Amino acid sequence: VQLQASGGGLVQPGGSLRVSCAASGSIPPINVMGWYRQAPGEERELVASMHTDGNMYYADSVKGRFAISRDNAKNTVYLQMNSLKPEDTAVYYCNMNSRRLFKRYDYWGQGTQVTVSS
Repeated sequence: VQLQASGGGLVQPGGSLRVSCAASGSIPPINVMGWYRQAPGEERELVASMHTDGNMYYADSVKGRFAISRDNAKNTVYLQMNSLKPEDTAVYYCNMNSRRLFKRYDYWGQGTQVTVSS
């Protein structure tokens, strides 16, 4: 599985950005796609994810501001980020994970920088 992320960039506080991630290759029919982020000096954290069945997860820090969606036909996941704050600044990584025979498989895209600054 290959993941290609796009979007990100520089935005002022209160602004919006959208990042996208397209998957290709041997994609498991049941999977979770989502976004992690990692700020300098901090651990990577899960921001939002969405299962093929539509179940979603959001970190408390982004609830009400970020919205994840996916187009299963295009194997693409989107993260709409609104009301951005400086603390949202990080490298955002696309992730796909699936389970097979009780083992979890993770696939990662390249990171995309999101910088929130005036």
